[in-house]
Amino acid sequence: MARVSSSDDITCTTEKGNTTPNHLERLRTQGGHVASTDQPSLPVVHRRLANPAPLGLLSFATGIFLISILGVHARGVQTPNVLVGVLMFFGGVCQFIAGIMEFVAGNKFGATVFPSYAAFNFSYAMIYIPGTGIIASYTDTATGQLNPDFNQALAMFCWAWFILTVIYTVAAMRSSWILFLTLFSLDVELVLLAAGYMANSSNVLVAANSVGFFVGFFAYWAGCAGLWADGLTPITLPVFPMSKKED
Repeated sequence: MARVSSSDDITCTTEKGNTTPNHLERLRTQGGHVASTDQPSLPVVHRRLANPAPLGLLSFATGIFLISILGVHARGVQTPNVLVGVLMFFGGVCQFIAGIMEFVAGNKFGATVFPSYAAFNFSYAMIYIPGTGIIASYTDTATGQLNPDFNQALAMFCWAWFILTVIYTVAAMRSSWILFLTLFSLDVELVLLAAGYMANSSNVLVAANSVGFFVGFFAYWAGCAGLWADGLTPITLPVFPMSKKED
């Protein structure tokens, strides 16, 4: 164990009697991880456990990417039910676990955002699970067609998540450009989705899901930046901090 000297100045003493600069000791957390504030909203500080931010970001990115690629009907796919498992387990369970770990680490941004979008993935996936009866409640039993209320209900769903995402975007305004652009592009996607559902416009919905690829790209970037850092790989992805580091 390192014993920090009583003065704030320069040195601390190790068990072997060697002295090292205090600021060098502070480069590592209580758990021995390299301290990092490259992404200020998701810092690696005071951790005894692994940094959960990459898991949260990569699971979020994968869910958005899958929703988007099916939303633009890639390869002519019209039935989106294949996304249910990924949204429930990777985008839902894994992202929720990441949020709980951020809570334990004392990071209120991660502890709020990750469980929120885990809930988004759960709630979106449940629409397509027959046992929930959600789709059935909007289906005309005589014709088997969805009634117009379904799109309007989805629009309200998107507006609610747009409001919440704007709140999170404001919270990320002094973090990094990559994280900020992730949430900002998600704001744009949700607005377009809400408008597309309200106007029943397939073109607007395709445009909205196309924006989702940018959301996924930025989220993958932020997740990889955290996962590949600290000497794990020779690759270092910049996240472009929005505020200057304090000396």
